[in-house]
Amino acid sequence: MSGAERPKPGPRGGKSMDLDRLLTNTADGVCVVTSHGKITLWNRAAEKILGYSAREVIGRPCCEVFGGRDLAGNRLCYPGCQVLTQVRQGELIQHFDMATRTKAGRPVWLNVSIVVVPGSRPDLSTLVHLFRDVTTSHEIEALVRERLTQAQPPSLNGGGPSDQLTRREIEVLRLMTGGANTKTMADQLHVSPATVRNHVQNIFNKLDVHSRLEAVAYASRHGLL
Repeated sequence: MSGAERPKPGPRGGKSMDLDRLLTNTADGVCVVTSHGKITLWNRAAEKILGYSAREVIGRPCCEVFGGRDLAGNRLCYPGCQVLTQVRQGELIQHFDMATRTKAGRPVWLNVSIVVVPGSRPDLSTLVHLFRDVTTSHEIEALVRERLTQAQPPSLNGGGPSDQLTRREIEVLRLMTGGANTKTMADQLHVSPATVRNHVQNIFNKLDVHSRLEAVAYASRHGLL
């Protein structure tokens, strides 16, 4: 036979081999799972992220390896999980974040995307889990929330700026919250409109706001009234 002979594809077919090679070399962690939840492929990035070798996880149920939970602590990984149910029903699966632990027990957050490779029947589909470590992002987010909570001025009895309001200024703020304008507040408090405007400006200065709307929002947010 003249020329080079074209190599024949293996028993799994050339396209399947190419897909396996692509998944093996991708930078994201890859866990390929059967429709029954058994792991059939685990790439090097997955080993690096979670610490398990391919030999340790191939053939095991993915729920045993990941044991994932959501932000509220609810289980995401269990036999016949929601992902498997959605695949069998032909539904698209949105990417999601999942808390889990490495082999050494270190907590990590993973962002997981699911790619479904259809089989001859829905119950024979293959699920490709692509995941990456997003622990740092979650830690930064938690730190920002903590700092924002600490930075919020305390309520009326907490010694913050609002604690400096006089009784009259609190009355003005209460009327302001009820939607009263300057003339209405002056009439109800039996003072001049100029006095009301002075009280309003003092409230602005003490609460570090710049409008009546901001003052009302501050009062509502911090339970001043």
